[in-house]
Amino acid sequence: MTDSTRRPLAVFDLDNTLADTAHRQHFLQTRPKDWAAFFAAAPADPPLAEGIALAADSALECEVVYLTGRPERWRRDTLEWLAAQGLPEGRVHMRGNADRRPARFAKLEILRRLARDREVRVVVDDDELVCDDAERAGFTVVRARWAAKSEVLQEAQEREGRT
Repeated sequence: MTDSTRRPLAVFDLDNTLADTAHRQHFLQTRPKDWAAFFAAAPADPPLAEGIALAADSALECEVVYLTGRPERWRRDTLEWLAAQGLPEGRVHMRGNADRRPARFAKLEILRRLARDREVRVVVDDDELVCDDAERAGFTVVRARWAAKSEVLQEAQEREGRT
């Protein structure tokens, strides 16, 4: 049962929703992929203005929560990036370091857990498969289509469970 006395949640993805990953995607085009370099470059991600504005607007009525497929070991860099962008404070849910499930499975599990005791008003994500599954599960979704589409990143999210 959800607690209607608390503010609803607005759940935001990070990569290619709030953060522009274009400058680091070349690390995923090598064989083998250089995941350490890919995530190490994340602090230099430029913010995506549309996503940042939507998060700020959402904070007027909702508690903002961040849900990323980034591994837990990159938490400090992630928190520092969020603060540097002036984004609303909020809990950050990250993938376990050994979790290689596709993003749509890992994220939907967390969304369902969040919805057990809070209204999830909106989920904002760039991954079409995450969005499709979230909509099928009954969540209201905003598809973040303001970053350039990346086949490399989509493959990483779905096939390799890395972001």
